Amino acid sequence: MTSTSQPIRIFLIDDQALVRAAFRSFLCQNDRFEVVGDAGDARGGIEEVEKLRPDIVTLDITMPGLSGIDAIPRLRKVHPRVKILMLSHHEGDSLVEQALREGAEGYLSKDSDPAELSLAIEAVYRGDPFLSPRVARGLVARTRRGTEDGDGVTSRIHLLTPREREVFQLLALGRSNKEVATELGMSLGTAKKHRENLQRKLDCHSAAELARLAIREGLLES
Repeated sequence: MTSTSQPIRIFLIDDQALVRAAFRSFLCQNDRFEVVGDAGDARGGIEEVEKLRPDIVTLDITMPGLSGIDAIPRLRKVHPRVKILMLSHHEGDSLVEQALREGAEGYLSKDSDPAELSLAIEAVYRGDPFLSPRVARGLVARTRRGTEDGDGVTSRIHLLTPREREVFQLLALGRSNKEVATELGMSLGTAKKHRENLQRKLDCHSAAELARLAIREGLLES
């Protein structure tokens, strides 16, 4: 790095402390990068991003409370110019498409070679989209076989409001209506109404069905 160039400022959001530490250790070996902070959940990360104004946020998908996909528009709201790179074990076509639709610039599998992380950060920083080869192959295959599942449950996820998605994830974790209301700071009646709405939209009528769908969509670990 020359004396006149500035490092790319990066903020890490991942609920696994060991993953954050590994990414930080790797990135700090390159003086092109500066890790300015990290967070173990999306809400805390959003608050820090608003303060620190990094160039790039690396973002996991499956996290407690607020998923990475639902965090994307909130990050954009507090820091419109930030670039977002998804880093996830989940490579399902639906999740990739949702992340890109919400505004992520890149999507990298956590199983990728470490060198790919550097390439992805550089590309996203320049304003170029980046998909790891494994993710790109999945999207190409989906395009070739068409959208025969477009009317299925996967597409119904897009019908949920951001608040309904938060309620959905908590219900899938086995939370009661009362626990959902407390955790999200809403009345019990509002929590029940959100539950009724999302169950109708998803055609899921039990906690077990919600959990299975959340796992399939990558919002929960199996």
